[in-house]
Amino acid sequence: MQPVVLNVETLAERIGQEIATSEWLTVTQSRIDQFAEATNDHQWIHVDAERCARESPFKTTIAHGFLTLSLIAGFMARTVSFSGVKMGINYGTNRVRFISPVKVNSNLRAKIKLLACEPFSGGLQTVFEVTVEIEDQSKPACVAELVTRTYL
Repeated sequence: MQPVVLNVETLAERIGQEIATSEWLTVTQSRIDQFAEATNDHQWIHVDAERCARESPFKTTIAHGFLTLSLIAGFMARTVSFSGVKMGINYGTNRVRFISPVKVNSNLRAKIKLLACEPFSGGLQTVFEVTVEIEDQSKPACVAELVTRTYL
């Protein structure tokens, strides 16, 4: 899948529109374990499959909410790009909600909608609503407003 290329000069015309949908990504136990190691968050609901089978209402391990949130950067990088810019950065988030748990081996994808864009000295600040969907589920895993800055 080729990224959707956005033109910064005409971007304001796309406010309120869905820009792109990413490809599916499988959240494996290996990815969950690596995130647990990187963040030192080894809570059993994420890393202990046997205990989850016995005690968790999900009956399996689930991804960390912040793992799901962190995947947004990769979804964005593989799905959306800007023409005629020097670089872009993640500037922050305005709002994040973890709506549904992500069970191990779930497939996730991101739907990306442009909410706002404003010029600043040297570039353009954008706000995207990113909805992280779980395959075959009606409720998303996460909805976040991602703020980015692109430098011209």
